[in-house]
Amino acid sequence: MTTARFGVLLANLGTPDAPTPEAVRRYLAEFLWDERVVDAPRPLWWLILNGFILRTRPARVAKGYESIWMDEGSPLLVFGRLQQQALKASLAEHFGEQVPVELAMTYGEPSMETAGKALRDAGVDRILVLPLYPQFSRSTTAAVFDRLAQALKPCPHLPELRLIRDYHDHPAYIDALANSVRDHWARHGGERGKLLMSYHGIPQRYADNGDPYPRHCETTSRLVAEALGLGDDEWFMSYQSRFGREEWLKPYTDETLKSWGRDGVEHVDIMSPAFAADCLETLEELEVENRDNFVNAGGKVYRYIPALNDRADHIALLTSLVETHTQGW
Repeated sequence: MTTARFGVLLANLGTPDAPTPEAVRRYLAEFLWDERVVDAPRPLWWLILNGFILRTRPARVAKGYESIWMDEGSPLLVFGRLQQQALKASLAEHFGEQVPVELAMTYGEPSMETAGKALRDAGVDRILVLPLYPQFSRSTTAAVFDRLAQALKPCPHLPELRLIRDYHDHPAYIDALANSVRDHWARHGGERGKLLMSYHGIPQRYADNGDPYPRHCETTSRLVAEALGLGDDEWFMSYQSRFGREEWLKPYTDETLKSWGRDGVEHVDIMSPAFAADCLETLEELEVENRDNFVNAGGKVYRYIPALNDRADHIALLTSLVETHTQGW
Protein backbone atom coordinates (compact mmCIF):
# COMPACT_ATOMS: atom_id res chain seq x y z
CA MET A 1 0.00 0.00 0.00
CA THR A 2 1.30 3.47 -0.91
CA THR A 3 1.34 5.80 2.08
CA ALA A 4 0.07 9.32 1.48
CA ARG A 5 2.07 12.19 2.98
CA PHE A 6 -1.09 13.51 4.62
CA GLY A 7 -4.85 13.47 4.35
CA VAL A 8 -7.52 16.15 4.67
CA LEU A 9 -10.59 15.84 6.86
CA LEU A 10 -13.35 18.22 5.80
CA ALA A 11 -15.80 18.74 8.66
CA ASN A 12 -19.25 20.27 8.76
CA LEU A 13 -22.17 20.32 11.18
CA GLY A 14 -24.37 17.43 10.09
CA THR A 15 -27.79 16.55 8.81
CA PRO A 16 -30.60 14.05 9.35
CA ASP A 17 -30.37 11.05 7.04
CA ALA A 18 -33.98 11.52 5.90
CA PRO A 19 -36.58 14.32 5.97
CA THR A 20 -38.71 12.51 8.53
CA PRO A 21 -39.58 13.29 12.16
CA GLU A 22 -37.84 10.12 13.32
CA ALA A 23 -34.58 10.97 11.54
CA VAL A 24 -34.73 14.59 12.64
CA ARG A 25 -35.33 13.50 16.23
CA ARG A 26 -32.20 11.32 16.18
CA TYR A 27 -30.17 14.16 14.72
CA LEU A 28 -31.43 16.82 17.12
CA ALA A 29 -30.91 14.53 20.10
CA GLU A 30 -27.20 14.31 19.28
CA PHE A 31 -26.79 17.93 18.16
CA LEU A 32 -28.63 19.64 21.00
CA TRP A 33 -27.04 17.47 23.71
CA ASP A 34 -23.58 18.79 22.88
CA GLU A 35 -22.47 21.15 25.66
CA ARG A 36 -20.67 23.25 23.04
CA VAL A 37 -24.07 24.00 21.52
CA VAL A 38 -26.22 24.24 24.66
CA ASP A 39 -24.33 24.62 27.92
CA ALA A 40 -27.30 24.50 30.30
CA PRO A 41 -26.97 22.28 33.41
CA ARG A 42 -27.30 18.69 32.19
CA PRO A 43 -30.14 17.39 34.41
CA LEU A 44 -32.35 20.38 33.65
CA TRP A 45 -31.46 20.38 29.97
CA TRP A 46 -32.14 16.63 29.71
CA LEU A 47 -35.67 17.22 30.98
CA ILE A 48 -36.27 20.13 28.58
CA LEU A 49 -34.74 18.36 25.60
CA ASN A 50 -36.41 14.99 26.07
CA GLY A 51 -39.61 16.17 27.69
CA PHE A 52 -40.45 18.97 25.30
CA ILE A 53 -38.12 19.78 22.39
CA LEU A 54 -37.71 16.27 20.99
CA ARG A 55 -41.45 15.72 21.32
CA THR A 56 -42.53 18.87 19.46
CA ARG A 57 -39.75 20.18 17.24
CA PRO A 58 -38.87 17.22 14.93
CA ALA A 59 -42.16 17.22 12.99
CA ARG A 60 -41.86 20.93 12.18
CA VAL A 61 -38.18 20.73 11.29
CA ALA A 62 -38.80 17.65 9.13
CA LYS A 63 -41.25 19.66 7.00
CA GLY A 64 -38.50 22.19 6.38
CA TYR A 65 -36.07 19.48 5.34
CA GLU A 66 -38.71 17.90 3.10
CA SER A 67 -39.12 21.21 1.27
CA ILE A 68 -35.41 21.44 0.37
CA TRP A 69 -34.47 17.74 0.07
CA MET A 70 -32.68 16.94 -3.19
CA ASP A 71 -32.90 13.76 -5.26
CA GLU A 72 -29.42 12.85 -3.99
CA GLY A 73 -30.24 13.60 -0.36
CA SER A 74 -29.75 16.42 2.11
CA PRO A 75 -28.28 19.54 0.44
CA LEU A 76 -25.55 19.90 3.06
CA LEU A 77 -24.34 16.37 2.38
CA VAL A 78 -24.77 16.64 -1.39
CA PHE A 79 -22.73 19.83 -1.57
CA GLY A 80 -20.26 18.42 0.96
CA ARG A 81 -19.59 15.45 -1.30
CA LEU A 82 -19.13 17.76 -4.29
CA GLN A 83 -16.65 19.85 -2.27
CA GLN A 84 -14.80 16.70 -1.22
CA GLN A 85 -14.49 15.46 -4.80
CA ALA A 86 -13.52 18.85 -6.21
CA LEU A 87 -10.91 19.44 -3.51
CA LYS A 88 -9.40 15.99 -4.04
CA ALA A 89 -9.04 16.69 -7.77
CA SER A 90 -7.58 20.14 -7.12
CA LEU A 91 -5.05 18.83 -4.60
CA ALA A 92 -3.93 16.07 -6.97
CA GLU A 93 -3.24 18.69 -9.61
CA HIS A 94 -1.58 21.07 -7.17
CA PHE A 95 0.68 18.56 -5.39
CA GLY A 96 1.19 16.19 -8.30
CA GLU A 97 0.03 13.24 -6.20
CA GLN A 98 -3.19 11.89 -4.73
CA VAL A 99 -4.16 13.41 -1.40
CA PRO A 100 -6.90 11.53 0.48
CA VAL A 101 -9.84 13.80 1.33
CA GLU A 102 -12.68 12.62 3.55
CA LEU A 103 -15.87 14.33 4.69
CA ALA A 104 -17.13 14.01 8.26
CA MET A 105 -20.03 15.50 10.19
CA THR A 106 -19.90 16.51 13.82
CA TYR A 107 -23.37 14.99 14.23
CA GLY A 108 -24.77 12.16 12.14
CA GLU A 109 -23.22 10.52 9.10
CA PRO A 110 -20.62 10.32 7.71
CA SER A 111 -19.19 10.20 11.20
CA MET A 112 -15.69 11.08 12.38
CA GLU A 113 -15.09 7.37 12.90
CA THR A 114 -16.12 6.56 9.31
CA ALA A 115 -13.91 9.27 7.84
CA GLY A 116 -11.03 8.41 10.15
CA LYS A 117 -11.12 4.76 9.12
CA ALA A 118 -11.06 5.74 5.45
CA LEU A 119 -7.98 7.89 6.04
CA ARG A 120 -6.32 5.15 8.06
CA ASP A 121 -7.04 2.65 5.27
CA ALA A 122 -5.32 5.09 2.89
CA GLY A 123 -2.19 4.87 5.05
CA VAL A 124 -2.51 8.39 6.41
CA ASP A 125 -0.86 9.23 9.72
CA ARG A 126 -0.93 13.02 9.29
CA ILE A 127 -4.33 14.68 9.10
CA LEU A 128 -5.19 18.28 8.35
CA VAL A 129 -8.61 19.05 9.85
CA LEU A 130 -10.48 21.67 7.83
CA PRO A 131 -13.76 22.67 9.49
CA LEU A 132 -15.98 24.36 6.92
CA TYR A 133 -16.65 27.27 9.26
CA PRO A 134 -14.97 30.48 8.07
CA GLN A 135 -15.61 32.23 11.40
CA PHE A 136 -14.56 30.46 14.61
CA SER A 137 -17.08 29.73 17.34
CA ARG A 138 -17.00 27.41 20.33
CA SER A 139 -20.31 25.98 19.08
CA THR A 140 -18.94 24.94 15.67
CA THR A 141 -15.18 24.65 15.18
CA ALA A 142 -14.51 23.76 18.82
CA ALA A 143 -17.26 21.14 18.61
CA VAL A 144 -15.44 19.58 15.64
CA PHE A 145 -12.29 19.32 17.75
CA ASP A 146 -14.20 17.71 20.62
CA ARG A 147 -15.91 15.21 18.34
CA LEU A 148 -12.67 14.26 16.62
CA ALA A 149 -10.96 13.78 19.98
CA GLN A 150 -13.82 11.52 21.03
CA ALA A 151 -13.47 9.48 17.86
CA LEU A 152 -9.71 9.12 18.35
CA LYS A 153 -9.92 8.21 22.04
CA PRO A 154 -9.99 4.41 21.51
CA CYS A 155 -7.23 4.49 18.87
CA PRO A 156 -3.95 2.89 20.00
CA HIS A 157 -1.95 5.09 17.62
CA LEU A 158 -2.85 8.77 17.16
CA PRO A 159 -2.20 10.53 13.86
CA GLU A 160 -0.35 13.82 13.77
CA LEU A 161 -3.02 16.53 13.63
CA ARG A 162 -3.28 20.10 12.49
CA LEU A 163 -6.55 22.05 12.69
CA ILE A 164 -7.44 25.16 10.72
CA ARG A 165 -9.12 27.40 13.28
CA ASP A 166 -10.73 29.89 10.88
CA TYR A 167 -10.31 31.73 7.60
CA HIS A 168 -12.71 34.62 8.07
CA ASP A 169 -10.36 37.22 6.56
CA HIS A 170 -8.47 35.09 4.04
CA PRO A 171 -8.16 37.10 0.80
CA ALA A 172 -9.29 34.16 -1.36
CA TYR A 173 -12.36 33.67 0.83
CA ILE A 174 -13.29 37.35 0.58
CA ASP A 175 -12.72 37.26 -3.18
CA ALA A 176 -14.95 34.19 -3.57
CA LEU A 177 -17.75 35.83 -1.60
CA ALA A 178 -17.45 39.06 -3.58
CA ASN A 179 -17.38 37.12 -6.85
CA SER A 180 -20.56 35.28 -5.87
CA VAL A 181 -22.30 38.63 -5.34
CA ARG A 182 -21.02 40.00 -8.65
CA ASP A 183 -22.18 36.86 -10.45
CA HIS A 184 -25.58 37.22 -8.80
CA TRP A 185 -25.87 40.84 -9.94
CA ALA A 186 -24.81 39.87 -13.47
CA ARG A 187 -27.48 37.14 -13.65
CA HIS A 188 -30.07 39.81 -12.90
CA GLY A 189 -28.91 42.31 -15.47
CA GLY A 190 -26.81 44.34 -13.07
CA GLU A 191 -29.74 45.15 -10.82
CA ARG A 192 -28.62 45.59 -7.22
CA GLY A 193 -30.50 45.55 -3.96
CA LYS A 194 -29.32 46.41 -0.48
CA LEU A 195 -26.92 43.63 0.51
CA LEU A 196 -27.69 41.85 3.77
CA MET A 197 -25.02 39.48 5.09
CA SER A 198 -26.75 37.13 7.53
CA TYR A 199 -24.74 34.91 9.88
CA HIS A 200 -25.87 32.05 12.08
CA GLY A 201 -26.26 33.47 15.56
CA ILE A 202 -24.91 32.38 18.94
CA PRO A 203 -26.07 33.39 22.41
CA GLN A 204 -24.79 36.85 23.36
CA ARG A 205 -23.48 35.25 26.55
CA TYR A 206 -20.98 33.20 24.53
CA ALA A 207 -19.55 36.36 23.00
CA ASP A 208 -19.49 38.08 26.40
CA ASN A 209 -17.40 35.15 27.66
CA GLY A 210 -14.82 35.57 24.91
CA ASP A 211 -16.08 33.76 21.80
CA PRO A 212 -14.53 35.73 18.89
CA TYR A 213 -17.32 34.81 16.47
CA PRO A 214 -19.01 38.25 16.21
CA ARG A 215 -15.66 39.97 15.61
CA HIS A 216 -14.91 37.50 12.84
CA CYS A 217 -18.34 38.08 11.25
CA GLU A 218 -17.88 41.85 11.40
CA THR A 219 -14.47 41.59 9.75
CA THR A 220 -15.76 39.34 6.98
CA SER A 221 -18.66 41.70 6.28
CA ARG A 222 -16.48 44.79 6.17
CA LEU A 223 -13.96 43.16 3.83
CA VAL A 224 -16.67 41.92 1.45
CA ALA A 225 -18.28 45.36 1.37
CA GLU A 226 -14.89 46.93 0.64
CA ALA A 227 -14.19 44.42 -2.13
CA LEU A 228 -17.53 45.29 -3.73
CA GLY A 229 -17.03 49.01 -3.28
CA LEU A 230 -20.25 49.39 -1.27
CA GLY A 231 -21.10 52.47 0.72
CA ASP A 232 -22.24 52.24 4.33
CA ASP A 233 -25.90 52.59 3.30
CA GLU A 234 -25.66 49.81 0.70
CA TRP A 235 -25.03 46.87 3.03
CA PHE A 236 -25.79 45.55 6.52
CA MET A 237 -25.08 42.47 8.62
CA SER A 238 -27.34 40.49 10.95
CA TYR A 239 -27.75 37.17 12.75
CA GLN A 240 -30.28 34.41 12.17
CA SER A 241 -31.40 31.04 13.59
CA ARG A 242 -31.73 31.99 17.25
CA PHE A 243 -33.04 29.29 19.54
CA GLY A 244 -34.54 29.50 23.02
CA ARG A 245 -35.42 32.52 25.12
CA GLU A 246 -32.08 34.10 25.99
CA GLU A 247 -30.61 37.02 24.06
CA TRP A 248 -28.58 36.13 20.97
CA LEU A 249 -26.30 38.27 18.84
CA LYS A 250 -28.11 41.23 17.35
CA PRO A 251 -29.41 42.62 15.07
CA TYR A 252 -31.71 39.71 14.21
CA THR A 253 -32.17 38.92 10.52
CA ASP A 254 -35.94 38.40 10.64
CA GLU A 255 -36.58 41.62 12.57
CA THR A 256 -34.24 43.56 10.27
CA LEU A 257 -36.12 42.42 7.16
CA LYS A 258 -39.51 43.20 8.66
CA SER A 259 -38.29 46.67 9.60
CA TRP A 260 -36.85 47.29 6.14
CA GLY A 261 -40.10 46.23 4.49
CA ARG A 262 -42.07 48.64 6.66
CA ASP A 263 -39.54 51.45 6.09
CA GLY A 264 -39.71 51.31 2.30
CA VAL A 265 -36.63 49.27 1.37
CA GLU A 266 -37.83 47.68 -1.85
CA HIS A 267 -35.01 45.35 -2.92
CA VAL A 268 -32.78 43.08 -0.81
CA ASP A 269 -30.02 40.71 -1.90
CA ILE A 270 -29.21 38.35 0.97
CA MET A 271 -26.32 35.96 1.54
CA SER A 272 -24.86 34.02 4.46
CA PRO A 273 -21.04 34.05 4.53
CA ALA A 274 -21.07 31.77 7.60
CA PHE A 275 -22.25 28.76 5.58
CA ALA A 276 -19.79 27.02 3.25
CA ALA A 277 -22.62 24.90 1.81
CA ASP A 278 -26.32 25.45 1.36
CA CYS A 279 -28.48 23.77 3.97
CA LEU A 280 -31.74 24.14 5.91
CA GLU A 281 -30.70 27.49 7.38
CA THR A 282 -30.08 28.99 3.95
CA LEU A 283 -32.48 27.24 1.58
CA GLU A 284 -35.49 27.27 3.91
CA GLU A 285 -34.87 29.89 6.58
CA LEU A 286 -33.23 32.55 4.39
CA GLU A 287 -34.63 31.85 0.95
CA VAL A 288 -38.23 31.11 1.99
CA GLU A 289 -39.07 32.10 5.56
CA ASN A 290 -37.28 35.44 5.56
CA ARG A 291 -38.51 36.25 2.07
CA ASP A 292 -42.00 36.09 3.56
CA ASN A 293 -40.92 38.33 6.43
CA PHE A 294 -39.67 40.98 4.01
CA VAL A 295 -42.44 40.82 1.41
CA ASN A 296 -45.27 40.65 3.95
CA ALA A 297 -43.88 43.80 5.56
CA GLY A 298 -43.98 45.69 2.26
CA GLY A 299 -40.74 44.76 0.48
CA LYS A 300 -40.79 44.16 -3.27
CA VAL A 301 -37.76 42.19 -4.47
CA TYR A 302 -35.91 39.63 -2.35
CA ARG A 303 -33.13 37.51 -3.83
CA TYR A 304 -30.99 34.89 -2.12
CA ILE A 305 -27.34 34.54 -3.14
CA PRO A 306 -26.29 30.86 -2.81
CA ALA A 307 -23.50 29.69 -0.55
CA LEU A 308 -20.10 29.10 -2.11
CA ASN A 309 -20.75 25.34 -2.32
CA ASP A 310 -18.45 23.84 -4.99
CA ARG A 311 -17.69 27.05 -6.89
CA ALA A 312 -14.24 26.94 -8.48
CA ASP A 313 -13.02 29.95 -6.47
CA HIS A 314 -14.21 28.28 -3.26
CA ILE A 315 -12.28 25.11 -4.07
CA ALA A 316 -9.25 27.27 -4.91
CA LEU A 317 -9.54 28.81 -1.43
CA LEU A 318 -9.69 25.38 0.24
CA THR A 319 -6.69 24.27 -1.82
CA SER A 320 -4.75 27.33 -0.68
CA LEU A 321 -5.62 26.61 2.95
CA VAL A 322 -4.37 23.03 2.61
CA GLU A 323 -1.15 24.17 0.98
CA THR A 324 -0.46 26.74 3.71
CA HIS A 325 -1.26 24.50 6.66
CA THR A 326 0.65 21.43 5.47
CA GLN A 327 4.02 23.14 5.12
CA GLY A 328 6.70 20.73 6.31
CA TRP A 329 4.58 17.66 5.63
